[in-house]
Amino acid sequence: VQLVESGGGLVQPGGSLRLSCAASGFTFSSYAMRWYRQAPGKERELVAGINGDTGSTYHAESAKGRFTIFRDNAKNTVYLQMNSLKPEDTAVYYCAAAKTLVSTITDYWGQGTQVTVSS
Repeated sequence: VQLVESGGGLVQPGGSLRLSCAASGFTFSSYAMRWYRQAPGKERELVAGINGDTGSTYHAESAKGRFTIFRDNAKNTVYLQMNSLKPEDTAVYYCAAAKTLVSTITDYWGQGTQVTVSS
């Protein structure tokens, strides 16, 4: 099983980034996918999630209106479109797979991609 994130980098406040997470080794469409982030000195937090079949989504309050999670099951890829980025969005972003959107267990994790929002 592999989850490989890409698309992170340095961006100015107000800018945009699109993170991608390419999955392999499991039945991608059967899993809910999530994006988490962890800033230095802080706990990992759930940013957004999306169901495998219905496409139902969840976005944390900090992400609502700025971030959008979506997936392409044909490409085994989940994305996180991030707009209007703020310095407080700076973190390592991880994608993860779980059986359902509300499952308490996360089955697979990616290695993370750094997002830095700074002028």
